[in-house]
Amino acid sequence: MNRLAGMTSPYLLQHADNPVDWWPWGPEAFEEAKRRDVPVLLSVGYSACHWCHVMAHESFEDESAAAYLNEHFVSIKVDREERPDVDAVYMEAVQAATGQGGWPMTVFLTPDAEPFYFGTYFPPEARHGMPSFRQVLEGVHNAWTSRRDEVGEVAGKITRDLAGRELSTGDAGMPTEETQALALLQLTRDIDPASGWFKGDTKFPPSMVIEFLLRHHARAGSVAALEMAEGLCGAMARSSLYDQVGGGFHRYVLTPRAGGPLVPHFEKMLYDNALLCRVYAHLWRATGSDLARRVALETADFMVRELRTPEGGFASALDADSEDPDTGKPAEGAYYAWTPDRLAAVLGAEDGALAAAYFGVTEEGTFEHGASVLQLPQDGPVVDAGRIAAVRERLLAARAGRPAPGRDDKVVAAWNGLAVAALAECGAFFDRPDLVERATEAADLLVRVHFEAAAGRAPRLLRTSRDGRAGGNAGVLEDYGDVAEGFLALAAVTGEGVWLEFAGILLDLVLDRFTAEDGSLYDTAHDAEQLIRRPQDPTDTAAPSGWMAAAGALLSYAAHTGSEAHRTAAERALGVVHALGPRVPRFIGHGLAVAEALLDGPREVAVAGHPDDPARAELHRAALLGTAPGAVVAVGLPHGADGSGDEFPLLAERTLLHDRPTAYVCRHFVCARPTTDPVELGEQLGTVRPRI
Repeated sequence: MNRLAGMTSPYLLQHADNPVDWWPWGPEAFEEAKRRDVPVLLSVGYSACHWCHVMAHESFEDESAAAYLNEHFVSIKVDREERPDVDAVYMEAVQAATGQGGWPMTVFLTPDAEPFYFGTYFPPEARHGMPSFRQVLEGVHNAWTSRRDEVGEVAGKITRDLAGRELSTGDAGMPTEETQALALLQLTRDIDPASGWFKGDTKFPPSMVIEFLLRHHARAGSVAALEMAEGLCGAMARSSLYDQVGGGFHRYVLTPRAGGPLVPHFEKMLYDNALLCRVYAHLWRATGSDLARRVALETADFMVRELRTPEGGFASALDADSEDPDTGKPAEGAYYAWTPDRLAAVLGAEDGALAAAYFGVTEEGTFEHGASVLQLPQDGPVVDAGRIAAVRERLLAARAGRPAPGRDDKVVAAWNGLAVAALAECGAFFDRPDLVERATEAADLLVRVHFEAAAGRAPRLLRTSRDGRAGGNAGVLEDYGDVAEGFLALAAVTGEGVWLEFAGILLDLVLDRFTAEDGSLYDTAHDAEQLIRRPQDPTDTAAPSGWMAAAGALLSYAAHTGSEAHRTAAERALGVVHALGPRVPRFIGHGLAVAEALLDGPREVAVAGHPDDPARAELHRAALLGTAPGAVVAVGLPHGADGSGDEFPLLAERTLLHDRPTAYVCRHFVCARPTTDPVELGEQLGTVRPRI
């Protein structure tokens, strides 16, 4: 019997009609494996994963393969986005055993959940040196029935090795100026100056590294850091990684073996787009780049238009596949591909030819079947911006008539926290109050639906919801860190201290339930389900690690409140950056960005004034546009005014200067001269020393 029909995960529901007798992750599945004395097949994927869909169609929808699975295994299907802890533990085993990983992830376990055989995608027939899925199943079954002792020894050894991998901040000490300089030096060795990208055939957007580069430039005045950030952002925005018609970014791009333009992997993930939206907004803040402003706003508008749910949250992803308008069959990238004829049919001959030249659409095609994915070639024509904007609008309207990619409408707390921060800041930077409203609505959903404070048990954050109904999986560290970061950004933009309060509740739970005695952080709470290993990892994946997301939020909250406990926790968590930053900066970019804030203070900005006074709005905007790394901003009524309260500790005792709205900037227990001048405030929040 397939047991996935009642799940909230769209990915699990996609498999609810398979002939495989799927179980969701849980003790019942392992008890069934013990009762039947059979191994467990653990299959992990996610809704937008192209190769997950391929393997499902080839093997899990196949009656013969399903019959063999049902007879000899207990099969468990896991959505990695719902259970990142399960995914992390077994992906670590896959990578240790095979040297690589990815999804779909295929792992065979004993009934005690100990892994003994690993893989990712397996084809239905043997090819390219890969065994077929049926061959793998038969081999595992034979090993289980005829070499059980050997299987048990392998599983036990792997489990012991994983259990011994706990990390520690050790005695590395906090990151220093030298740490950051060495990290930048290593990044300069990894960059390809000709293209602007980092070296390598597979190119993921390095959002956290770019944030580090921008912060390092702001603090240390490094021209090299700023140029690298501009080069990376320019390369991404011109390539097919960026949706040139609808805005937003695909998951990654590949370099074709035969050369030519980069080819995207077409999923659109909320976390990528939230992170990149904020990064491009920060690049605009640092440089005034028109390109950065356009990309930030187009990405924000994409998230609101295509990912926002009726409840006010943001869906996890759009699929890579959709129905090809020509063949009627599912195909990867069909929604985004164009030919010269398709352009002409929408735009007419003249504008169609212009669009083909401008976006690199050729007769031969740059993708598959003579189609091209839009990009901005370096040698493209110079065209009036208004005309291109009109072309984009017409193409977007025409594309909306195509069969759209599927949407995973599961709301993930962590990624919605990232979206809250990005939309709040974009709304403030670019005078788009509608974006601040969308950020506030998403934050409200997180409090109403994802925050659980049942009587008789400790409060907690829930990982996911769908249709306004929370799932049953507990939040992990990245949920607490990213949601707290979103709330802190929203508090700075709106001046509503309740968001600072909610952030404090979440971060107190981080201190109580996720922190080890040595200051390192675990991905799961002390009272979470016991897996074969308690996951713990300070390095980034496509999104900030929970460890570093929490460290950044702890540091900001401490700056807001003066809390020594939160400041100390942030400092202890950042010790690992000192050890890893100079060696593997691309994998700890968020930690390096937080370290820049630590080295700069961070600065604490209080803007006191009455809300109906335009001068307060000008000071508030100047504070938000300051480039000092990680600066925290509080805005509210001055001390003694009717209605003034204690929502923002930074506003305590802050009075008006000459009866005018006044800004106060402090760091390291020292305050600059109070000012009523937005220009002077901007200077106080600029770089520490001139560009060099």
